[in-house]
Amino acid sequence: MCTQNPNFSRVGIPLFSRLPRAKLQRKTFLMSEVTKIAIIGASGYTGLELLRLVFCHPKAEVVAITSRANAGKKVTEVFPRFESHPGTEICFIEPDMESVAATGAEVAFLALPHGTAAPFARDLLGLGMKVIDLSADFRLDDPAVYQDFYDHPHPAPELLDEAVFGLPEVYESEIKAARLIASPGCYPTSIMLPLIPLLREGLVEHSSINVSSMSGVSGAGRKADLSLIFAEVNESIRSYGLPRHRHLSEIEQELGKAAGEKVTISFVPHLVPVTAGICTTIFAKLTGDFDRVDEVLRNAYRNAPFVRLRGAGISPDTKHVTGSNYLDIGWHHDSRTGRVIVQSAEDNLGKGAAGQAIQSFNLMVGNIVTDGLQNL
Repeated sequence: MCTQNPNFSRVGIPLFSRLPRAKLQRKTFLMSEVTKIAIIGASGYTGLELLRLVFCHPKAEVVAITSRANAGKKVTEVFPRFESHPGTEICFIEPDMESVAATGAEVAFLALPHGTAAPFARDLLGLGMKVIDLSADFRLDDPAVYQDFYDHPHPAPELLDEAVFGLPEVYESEIKAARLIASPGCYPTSIMLPLIPLLREGLVEHSSINVSSMSGVSGAGRKADLSLIFAEVNESIRSYGLPRHRHLSEIEQELGKAAGEKVTISFVPHLVPVTAGICTTIFAKLTGDFDRVDEVLRNAYRNAPFVRLRGAGISPDTKHVTGSNYLDIGWHHDSRTGRVIVQSAEDNLGKGAAGQAIQSFNLMVGNIVTDGLQNL
């Protein structure tokens, strides 16, 4: 049960809408309809956002949260924003999976670094739990590609065939049947959702794709890093991860599936002085009529509640998606170069991470896909 404070927000970003009081009363649901949740690694920005969403989810109950650094502390000691919200008296525990299973948790979210999550996933699956992993450990089909991009062997290659890529707009039926979901990265989500329908329909020349993205600082994680302190980031924009950002591996994998052949793109991410939000601009050579871009995107996402098509000539703004699970898409025709310019905006902690994971959770356990997400 969550009785949301009007000022309740995360990472300093105000919420522009309030959840209706009626939707916050979990008492209206039978206990059999409430899924017990564990969050492994709940002290980072993604873990914090997961906590915020699950505490206010009408059909979810947090029964275990782990953090080595904060074990034994109440969640409200670490995140005072949750003070006075019923159900948030829970304490952090050590990341011992037997202890987590003993709480009765049915689904575990892994908000851990790549390379760390896979062993926990293996243990939790062995204990009969379902797993939604927000790291990169299960996003790639080929362990050799994982080793190439992440510089170490895959820690649980035997689970790769079972893992389902957690992009709900593309893999809804597979997610419903999964017990291990690999939730996509924030940059990949902002790139794949605009491009997959266009590649499937052959509307763009895939060898011509170039992408430039800008992300808020929370995308780098909640850690002490000189390059991320205020004085280094404020009044500054810089690129990073060149020439081969790790997210290229999953981006090209999924774009290749849509195109039916290998896809290689150029991708340049930038850090901008905002807390959250991703703005992505995609450039590609048109191979069809520009008017079909509208038709193809609207056909692809007509039943997708969290993809909002802003239309031709519109540039999405992160201001309108931060604090939400929405991804907005707009597109332009550059007739001079024969290119289509497709843009997207999302919250890197929302649709790019925790919100998307909750969306997959809803599908996995049979909830309405928008449960806990529509009124962020």
